[in-house]
Amino acid sequence: MNQILLIEDEQNVSNVIKAYLEKEGYQVHCAQTGFKGIDICKNFDIDLVILDLMLPDISGEKVCKMIRQSSDVHIFMLTAKGSLNDRIEGLNMGADEYLIKPYSPRELIARVNALFRRINGRIHASGVIFDDGNLMIDSEKRLIKVRGLEVPFTPNEFDIIEALAVHKGRVLSREQLITKIYDDEFIGLDRIVDVHVKNIRKKIEVDTKNPKYVVTVMKAGYKFGGEW
Repeated sequence: MNQILLIEDEQNVSNVIKAYLEKEGYQVHCAQTGFKGIDICKNFDIDLVILDLMLPDISGEKVCKMIRQSSDVHIFMLTAKGSLNDRIEGLNMGADEYLIKPYSPRELIARVNALFRRINGRIHASGVIFDDGNLMIDSEKRLIKVRGLEVPFTPNEFDIIEALAVHKGRVLSREQLITKIYDDEFIGLDRIVDVHVKNIRKKIEVDTKNPKYVVTVMKAGYKFGGEW
């Protein structure tokens, strides 16, 4: 059973979301403060964090950063901040999805179900090594090593680099990459992919201005440039 952590300070909202999630068969842990949520995340095998940004003790942004220091768990941010810059800032902090208030509980459930369909239905392959071991992508363990050291990736960052590596040499458009990580239920802007790519390059490229692995193809998208 997939375990979900809901960090939401409004008890009525928390109760409604919890009821919807439990009806879908998920095990739900609830926290009304950021620090309580962080403790639960450390002590349970959480598969998804649903995180409200307005909390009474610390900001949701700080909670996200603190969780990301030790976990690659999926994080959905719930917020009233709906501008593109706000969404990009959230992704840079390590969030995987951004749901803008007011939202329908049914929309949230649809996003959650889509996420777990991808996780539970993915067919894993064994690890693939590029450039004499400088880059290793292990789809089964969902980890990446750069020059022998394991580097933390958010789930969406991993899905993008994995999709590009699997289709080595083939150009994938931003729309194709959005579909890879969000399914057809995501409605958003392709600039979101550019943010993820920027963060990926910081982690795997020696020279981010002249990337070797995630290569931009002007007016087309991205392709993987590593050698077997």
